[in-house]
Amino acid sequence: MTGTQRREQLIEVGRGLFARHGFEGTSVEEIAAAAKVSKPVVYEHFGGKEGLYAVVVDREIAELTEMITTALTTPGTSKQVIERAALALLDYIEGSTDGFRILVRDSGIGQSSGSYATLISDVTSQVQHILVAAFKRHKLDAKAAPMYAQMLVGSVALVGQWWLDHRSFKKADVAAHVVNLAWNGLTALDSKPVISARVLNGTPAAEKS
Repeated sequence: MTGTQRREQLIEVGRGLFARHGFEGTSVEEIAAAAKVSKPVVYEHFGGKEGLYAVVVDREIAELTEMITTALTTPGTSKQVIERAALALLDYIEGSTDGFRILVRDSGIGQSSGSYATLISDVTSQVQHILVAAFKRHKLDAKAAPMYAQMLVGSVALVGQWWLDHRSFKKADVAAHVVNLAWNGLTALDSKPVISARVLNGTPAAEKS
């Protein structure tokens, strides 16, 4: 292998081991053995498992950030933007299960620091702006929007973590139920919530929220 190829191999091997055993439960010896290299090769590329772990986390955060940012900035009604954001997180969990396990293991939803917690905080701020505008349109108290943003993002993040090990529910159905509760409230739940056809088809919406 070239140096670049070896580095990528070690990242992939480390990603899988960190997902299964966590940072503390993974050793340089295990990484080297799984990659069929000597320990010095791991140290040469990353300086140790700390450096490898940092690269893995940075890549996962970058991928998830791009997906959610795209969802939040795609034109549509307020509800459809939230639908897209919920689907983006579930898309990431579905496509990068190992990466999500790594992120949530060492940086939980309720923490105030850490890469994943920081990302969730940034997403909450973006959702807050969306809700402030929606509250004003519906003549609701916009001062309460930050609290609702915490509720909304927190529910999506926690349900996403739950869905990680409960795949009997389809991705779109999980997103639909989360948005159903968040958007309609307990007193106006749809009996059979679905994600808007425009969102699933990737077509910008024209109707008002």
